[in-house]
Amino acid sequence: LMHVSLPVVASLIILHLSGATKKGTEKQTTAEGQKPVQCGTWTKYAEGGIFTSPNYPNKYPPDRECVYIIEAAPRQCIELHFDEKYSIEPSWECKFDHIEVRDGPFGFSPIIGRFCGQQNPPMIKSSGRFLWIKFFADGELESIGFSARYNFTPDPDFKDLGVLKPLPVCEFEMGGPEGIVESVQIVKEGKASETEAVDCKWYIRAPPQSKIYLRFLDYEMQNSNECKRNFVAVYDGSSSVEDLKAKFCSTVANDVMLRTGLGVIRMWADEGSRNSRFQMLFTSFQEPPCEANTFFCHSNMCINNTLVCNGLQNCVYPWDENHCKEKRKANLLDQLTNTSGTIIGVTSCIVIILIVISVIVQIKQPRKKFVQRKTDFDQTVFQEVFEPPHYELCTLRGTGTTADLADVADDFETYHKLRRSSSKCIHDHHCGSQVSSIKGSRSNLSTRDASVLTEIQPQPVKPLIQPMNRRNILVMKHSYSQDAADACEIDEIEEVPTTSHRLSRHDKAVQR
Repeated sequence: LMHVSLPVVASLIILHLSGATKKGTEKQTTAEGQKPVQCGTWTKYAEGGIFTSPNYPNKYPPDRECVYIIEAAPRQCIELHFDEKYSIEPSWECKFDHIEVRDGPFGFSPIIGRFCGQQNPPMIKSSGRFLWIKFFADGELESIGFSARYNFTPDPDFKDLGVLKPLPVCEFEMGGPEGIVESVQIVKEGKASETEAVDCKWYIRAPPQSKIYLRFLDYEMQNSNECKRNFVAVYDGSSSVEDLKAKFCSTVANDVMLRTGLGVIRMWADEGSRNSRFQMLFTSFQEPPCEANTFFCHSNMCINNTLVCNGLQNCVYPWDENHCKEKRKANLLDQLTNTSGTIIGVTSCIVIILIVISVIVQIKQPRKKFVQRKTDFDQTVFQEVFEPPHYELCTLRGTGTTADLADVADDFETYHKLRRSSSKCIHDHHCGSQVSSIKGSRSNLSTRDASVLTEIQPQPVKPLIQPMNRRNILVMKHSYSQDAADACEIDEIEEVPTTSHRLSRHDKAVQR
C-alpha cells in the first residue's frame, strides 16, 4: 500500500528550455533525514527529453517516490511515449507499484491514468502546457521500471493563430521587508508593449533567515478560466516547474505563504489578454520567537516594526494596522507639506475673518426693547385678603313685585331693635368690608337703609288687585368666631319676628 509518511519526495534537477542538456541523478531525503538515495535520471531538451525510473534498466529500489513535471512552451502540448522495455509490479487497480500521469502541473490536476504490470502504457497527450508524472514503489517485489520520452506538438486550440512570435525578455528583481509587485511595471519599465504577449517573472529575495508572504491587492484575468491564454503563477524556491506553488487563472486569487526566502511570480498573457492585471504585496517575515525590532502578527509571523501602521496589511490578519488612530494623529503635523500647510493657513484666516464680520454685524444691529406692563392693582382683592368679610346680605327674591316697601322697612327696624337690645356680642364685634354689593358696618347699613326708605316713602303705593302670598325677604347672616358664639345667647338671636303679624297687616291693607 501507499504510505504518505514513508515515501521520499523527489527533488528534481531540471534544466530550462534554453537548449542546454544535462544528465544526472536526482537526490532525495526522507523526513527522518536518511542518507540521500538515487531516484532517477532526468534530461530535458528544447525539443523534448527522456526520464527513467531509478537504476533503469536494472531493478528499481523499494520505497521510492519520484515526481517529474514537464512544461511546454506557450501554444504547445506534450506527447509522452513509454519504451517497450517496461515492467512494474502488477496489482489490482495498481494500488502498489505504479506510474500516475495527470494533465496539469499539480498533483491534484485531472488524472489521465495509473499504470502498472508488464504492458507499457499507450501514448499520452496533454491538453495544455503541463504534464505531472509520479512513479511510486513500495517495499516489496521490485522490477526493472520504465523509460519514457516526451516531445512538444502545436496546440490545436491555437492552430488558427499560427506560431507564437518570440517573447520579449521580461524579468524583475525585488527584495526588502516589503514591496509591491504589479503588472503595470511591464509597460512602465519598457519590458514589452501593450500589444505583445508576455511571459514575465518577478524574483523576490527576502533577507537572510526570512520567508515571504504574498497577498493580492488587485487581480483580474481578461479571459478568466482560460489558463492557456492568461494566468498568474507563484513559485517557491526557484522558477522551475517543480517548485510551482500555485497558479491562478479564474476569477479569484488566494494569498500564498512561501516556505523559502526566494519567491517567483510569473504572469503569462497572450496578445488578446493584455488587459489582464494584478497587484500583489510581498512581506518578509521570520518565525517566532520574535526579535526586539520585530512585531508579532499572532499568526507565527514576525515582521519589521517599520511595517506597523503603514496603511497596508502585512500580517495575515490586520493586527499590524489595529490601534493606529492615535499614532496617525500624533504624526499628522509631521506629514504636512509646505503646500498643504499654506492651504490650511489661508483657509483658517478666511474663516476667522468671516467670524469677526458676523460678530460686528450682530453688535451694530438695533435691538428691540421689551417693556413689561405692570398689572393693575386691584384694591378690592387686597382688601379681601387682609379684611375678610364678616357679614353678608343675602336677598331672596320671589317672582312677584308687589311687596310693601313700608312693611319691609318696619320689619328691618324691628329686627335691628331686637338685635341691639338682646345681643351684646354683636355690639362689641368689629365689622369688616363686604364682598357683596352692600358693604360697610351695621351702623352704616342702618343709616343707608333709613335714607333709602325716606326716599321711597313719599311715592304713593298702589293697592294690588291680586295680592301675592310670596314677598321679598332680606336676611342678614352674621359670621363670628367660636369665642363670640359662646358669649352670645342663641335663643335671643333666633327670636326674629315672623311674618304672621305682617301678613295680618297686609290683609288689612288689602281689605281697605
